[in-house]
Amino acid sequence: MIPFLGPHDLFPPVDMAREEMGGLLAVGGGLQPDRLLEAYRQGIFPWGTVDGLPLWYSPDPRMVLFPEEFRLTRSLRKTLRARKFAVRFDTDFAGVMAACATTPREGQDGTWITPEMKEAYCRLHELGWAHSVESYEGDTLVGGLYGLAIGRMFYGESMFSRRTDASKVAFAHLVRYLVSNQLGMIDCQMHTDHLASLGAREIPRDAFLTRLSALTAAASSRTRWSTDQLDLAW
Repeated sequence: MIPFLGPHDLFPPVDMAREEMGGLLAVGGGLQPDRLLEAYRQGIFPWGTVDGLPLWYSPDPRMVLFPEEFRLTRSLRKTLRARKFAVRFDTDFAGVMAACATTPREGQDGTWITPEMKEAYCRLHELGWAHSVESYEGDTLVGGLYGLAIGRMFYGESMFSRRTDASKVAFAHLVRYLVSNQLGMIDCQMHTDHLASLGAREIPRDAFLTRLSALTAAASSRTRWSTDQLDLAW
């Protein structure tokens, strides 16, 4: 049976996650900022809601990307050098979330980014924990991603693209920012071919949790991110 969490209940140990259900660990408990931050520090993340109740996951293995292993292909480098898209950080977090929720995805009929999730992550953005990376064509938002940073750890949540390579360009800028600021790992959560093409790979959950503990122990800088000091010589 999957544990149901009340408002003040602790998360169960992650080794209780149900492998046959994609790593589902628990249901309920709310999406308050403290609850979310507690979850991420323990290697747990919400993936949608049912009747307003969050579903909490901790899969094994875990898909991660180490910034130094980012795969910058020749074609993507060419796109970056051409400055086809303007990239900004933290200027339209809500817009990125809305686009991630509404952009059609192969093999998916709906979205896990429910109104409750949007409200919760926009609140984390207001508090300085969650960040967006945005690709623009002129003044039009055409790609991007969002996630949150704790210590030297970045947790990727979702990305979208409405032009070829728009999300990859945003991701490349994210990696460049993380390297510049000494963030050591991106949690990609679960395997996708798209993430694997960028250099992400699966590692055992135990190894993930060991690295996570060290990275999240660092002090967190809860300031708005910017490309101002970023090396953009691709």
